[in-house]
Amino acid sequence: MQTKYRVTYFIGAVVGVTLALQGVSFAEEKPTKRPNIIHILIDDLGFADVGCYGNDFCETPNIDRFAEQGVRFTDAYSASPICSPSRAAFLTGKTPARLHFEFVTRDEDLSFDWNEEWDKQWADFKLVPPPFTINLPLEEETIAEALKSAGYKTGMTGKWHVAGHHLHYNGWNLTHGPKQQGFDWAVDTFGSHPWGQKKADRMKFKPFEKGVFAEDELTQQAIQFLNQNKDGSDPFFLFVSHYYVHSPLGTQCKWLVDKYTEKAKALGRNYSNERILYAAFVETMDHYVGWLLAAIDEYGLTDNTLVVLTSDNGGMPVWAFNAPLRGSKWNLYEGGVREPTMIRWPGVARPGAVCHVPIIYTDFMPTYCEVAGTTPVNPDKLDGMSIVSILKGDPMPVLKKRPLYWHFPYYHWRGKYENCPEEIGLNDGYVSQTKPQSSIRDGDYKLLYFYEDRRCELYNLTDDPSEQKDVSASMPQKTKQLQQTLFEYFNSVEARLPREHPANAQ
Repeated sequence: MQTKYRVTYFIGAVVGVTLALQGVSFAEEKPTKRPNIIHILIDDLGFADVGCYGNDFCETPNIDRFAEQGVRFTDAYSASPICSPSRAAFLTGKTPARLHFEFVTRDEDLSFDWNEEWDKQWADFKLVPPPFTINLPLEEETIAEALKSAGYKTGMTGKWHVAGHHLHYNGWNLTHGPKQQGFDWAVDTFGSHPWGQKKADRMKFKPFEKGVFAEDELTQQAIQFLNQNKDGSDPFFLFVSHYYVHSPLGTQCKWLVDKYTEKAKALGRNYSNERILYAAFVETMDHYVGWLLAAIDEYGLTDNTLVVLTSDNGGMPVWAFNAPLRGSKWNLYEGGVREPTMIRWPGVARPGAVCHVPIIYTDFMPTYCEVAGTTPVNPDKLDGMSIVSILKGDPMPVLKKRPLYWHFPYYHWRGKYENCPEEIGLNDGYVSQTKPQSSIRDGDYKLLYFYEDRRCELYNLTDDPSEQKDVSASMPQKTKQLQQTLFEYFNSVEARLPREHPANAQ
């Protein structure tokens, strides 16, 4: 029953609501001052994890209310199915292929050139991926640097993860952290997320009454930044980067676990303990988002603040609600890269509007620059496009026609979870779907290319949003054309491709 319900909802959302594409006018009144910009980034939130995207289990009243106040996107994409490259693309407006930043960064330097030692790392595999990139280069202009040069105050709190780790997992790098990339104010904190707790403490309940959540330093710090800048003397850009809802799962609130355990029983759903905990995680995240949104209102910032809420990649395959989309975090099917995304901009973006024009993470850099009245240093080197016209209700035709690209030339965790990091939360032997792959979306069609066997899959996302019917065999010309376009782009940005392992060479 659950799967049937979810597919029906999704198709209705994509086909039935056509405000943006039919050219319905949005509000024409514009703010008198350059708006503040707040970007709320959730970690590993699946496409259908929240109520406004069809979830009937996880309760997300704050996010659902926020979606009604702005534009909700049905076809918004991360730049990668995994954290670090997605965040690097957001910060720079460049694809992971152009940045040569395609995998999760590490706390050890493995960025040496291809050589015999690197080949040994992949002795059991057919292909050798590119070396890991550790740090987002300081030479890359970030959104924070671009907005700072335009007179914006810039702040960030939470997860960075585009540089080598310092002292502990996700510890901010001392030479390539936020303060070296344009953020004037920055606070490194896990907040209440279990990352900041000892393993033994992650499921230690505290005597919170029903409806009461643990305090969250990450949100508190973000609100402190708002308080410091509420006078409006200068516009600001605030990046609120949550660790929720990334594993490890855990909660201090027994009432939440009890609530979702009973709800699953009432709905007749045999959910795992992990999915029960995940629902508690999602509601906790929603509470902190609501706390921040309430502070924006309290400080009188709402009317002149553009707020974005999105996720960095698809949800985990074993407990997130990625369905009805196929795939999950770590692969390039829609479940790995299509994200819940909402944008509120009072006086510009029409409340309650739904947009089906595809957008992608690289669009935020040029969008925020246009909003701020500035231009990136090298706009011709960006892959994204400003979506301000979409927010105003009249998307530029090129936004509807442009192709979007993804590049993930890696195996994930060596193909299966033997000796994987404990925090991932999967048992040894869990087989990942990820092998080196790339993809392109052009209009209704999406092509995936798999490097091991040089094989293509082609899907019509309008007719088949769940990517169940591969039409590559019946549409050979379309398949050939999209593959050619994909590799022409890779050639233009000198993308790094996997190569055959020497042991397998003929």
